[in-house]
Amino acid sequence: MLTMYPACFYKDNDGYTAIFPDLDNLGTCGDSLKEVMEMAIDCLAGRINIMKSDGEIIPPASNIADIDIKKVAEDLDLKFEKEKSFVNIVSVDVDSYAKENFDKKIRKSVSIPVWLNDLAIENKVNLSQFLSDALFQKLVFTNTP
Repeated sequence: MLTMYPACFYKDNDGYTAIFPDLDNLGTCGDSLKEVMEMAIDCLAGRINIMKSDGEIIPPASNIADIDIKKVAEDLDLKFEKEKSFVNIVSVDVDSYAKENFDKKIRKSVSIPVWLNDLAIENKVNLSQFLSDALFQKLVFTNTP
């Protein structure tokens, strides 16, 4: 199912910035218009995917005509130039995008002692899930500020 939200795009010396006013001014950037659009799609898909996973209420998208691009820029202290700024709809099939980009799995070979493997089988431990959980715990939770 296609998810569509308006985004405000601003051009500055460093590239482009994209802001989603309906999603608490969620933003991303890119060096070129193509890159910022790709990043906006990724950003939108990621945020909606997380909101769905967390059971959060997903706000409705505003009508593109109701977006005040100048006010969004002022509220966020962004450079606004009418000729270099625009509002555009960003659309993505969140579920398909998440499967391809966020939930994609890769096969890894690991070596463990036979006795440990036997114990895992005996206790019905899913080694792939266990390794994923352990890596997440070690690398994500211990590396956050």
